[in-house]
Amino acid sequence: MTDQNLENIRHSAAHMLAAAVLELYPGAKLAIGPTIENGFYYDFLFPKGTVISENDLPEIEAVMKKIIKGHHTFTGRKVTVAQAKKEEKDQPFKLELIEEFADEGKELTMYESGPFQDLCRGGHVDNTKEIPADGLKLHRVAGAYWRGSEKNQMLTRIYGLLFSTKKELDDYLSQLEEAKKRDHRKLGAELNLFAVIDEVGPGLPLFYPKGALLRRAVENFVIEMQEKKGYEPIWIPHITKGKLYELSGHLDKYDAMYPPMELKDEASYYIKPMNCPHFMMLYKTNPHSYRELPLRWTCTTTNYRYEKSGELSGLTRVRSLTQDDCHVFARPDQIENEINLMLDMIGETYRVFGFTDFWVRISTHDPKNKEKYIGNPEVWQKSEEALSRLIVSRGWKHEIGVGEAAFYGPKLDFMVKDVLGREWQLSTIQLDMNLPARFELEYTDSEGAKQRPVVIHRAILGSTERFLGILIEHYGGAFPVWLSPTQVHLAPVSTKHIEGARLLAQDLANENIRVAIDEADETIGNKVRKAAGQKIPYIVVVGDKELSGEPWMIRVRGQKDQIQMTKNDFIAKVKKEISERTI
Repeated sequence: MTDQNLENIRHSAAHMLAAAVLELYPGAKLAIGPTIENGFYYDFLFPKGTVISENDLPEIEAVMKKIIKGHHTFTGRKVTVAQAKKEEKDQPFKLELIEEFADEGKELTMYESGPFQDLCRGGHVDNTKEIPADGLKLHRVAGAYWRGSEKNQMLTRIYGLLFSTKKELDDYLSQLEEAKKRDHRKLGAELNLFAVIDEVGPGLPLFYPKGALLRRAVENFVIEMQEKKGYEPIWIPHITKGKLYELSGHLDKYDAMYPPMELKDEASYYIKPMNCPHFMMLYKTNPHSYRELPLRWTCTTTNYRYEKSGELSGLTRVRSLTQDDCHVFARPDQIENEINLMLDMIGETYRVFGFTDFWVRISTHDPKNKEKYIGNPEVWQKSEEALSRLIVSRGWKHEIGVGEAAFYGPKLDFMVKDVLGREWQLSTIQLDMNLPARFELEYTDSEGAKQRPVVIHRAILGSTERFLGILIEHYGGAFPVWLSPTQVHLAPVSTKHIEGARLLAQDLANENIRVAIDEADETIGNKVRKAAGQKIPYIVVVGDKELSGEPWMIRVRGQKDQIQMTKNDFIAKVKKEISERTI
């Protein structure tokens, strides 16, 4: 089955969902029903007093499959605006679409299939018998604003899954169950990593000590790696005058900024949603020679963006996001070397964290929507060609993403698959020949003339919070030793062994091993179960033998049998795994 055939099948199934809803709830109003990855959805406004939950889905699905088995033919016909309005007179959302399409000069078509007809652009199967009912399942219910705007009416969205075969559907459902177990929000609470607290605000996660240790380990990996490559740290404040964002163009082009802070007798200030303008201004404070370039400046710092509340999700979509941000100020002849250096670091990061499957989206501007962007078209073309050439020469999998560029320049977006095969966007590299001009950045060339540098924006993690959310799910909370907030857990057999366990813990801590002791007055069985539930790599029961210098019996996460080692050999083993960052 081709992708287009599957697309048509899923689109046709969305019509059958709408038909089933109208049969069961005759007063329902229809909105839209597009295809999505792995299936489709349809948005409805149900009659007043009718609330649809996932408990209602089996009945809707049964009616839907009954209609499908009627082997109805899909037929389309062109209609005038007047005809469309007459036929959809009881459907307010369809009437709104008809007006919009008419204003845009679009052709209107109605598609019929048995008991149901819908305003639709087409793309269906010939007959409903082509819809594989055994690969179909109504999946979940959610709220959705009409046209995605919080100003509009809240609708009920019903999601459906549809695959070519029952096996594909079952495999996907199994994957979803595994994803639930790995949900970083669930594990974040169970492992005491982070919390989102209502009194603090949605999208503003707070990190417990274990979570803070995890994020520090992740951030320090990038910091250490890039500083070995000649990157230098800077520091920037979290607020700025609005004038800075007028200069950069963000006030006109960026729509996720918090409102300004209005201060008496002073200019308006904004909390920063990005770091680029601060870097530009810091560069501009001093004169620069061609001999200094490239300047590789980095700053791990938090930005604040007003994301819609309905789109926030744990750590993967937040309002406070910490970026491993980097801006390289370079001569044009240094672009290739600098981006290749960044690509090397990105490849190394993915190897260390266990992300072996990734591809690159070369995000370009949309030539049909030029008002979205700043800068010269020739500069855009030159920038986009440079990025494409570098990725192609590396042989990495890639696609062109027309219209996905930032407003100031094209970029490379890295798409990574986790252990469950789900795709996430992580790293980004942006080649910018526009902001340097807006900020009038300069350097002196070998002839003493003033030249404009190129700025390369780069983030390897993307944002620490999002990266951590993905990492928690990728490992299911069972982090490799070097990342684990607690690497070794000591469980004293009784209260008389606690003081000795503390001394052993200090020996481990002196070797930079993160260690915890369970000093609770509980059975050793409970202590071991609790530690295992925290997914700690190594658990050591501390009794008379361990304190007398005999070899330790060590429980290894994921292994049935314990291992026996002397204290010194065990310390050497853990230190080796930490230093080598063993996965």
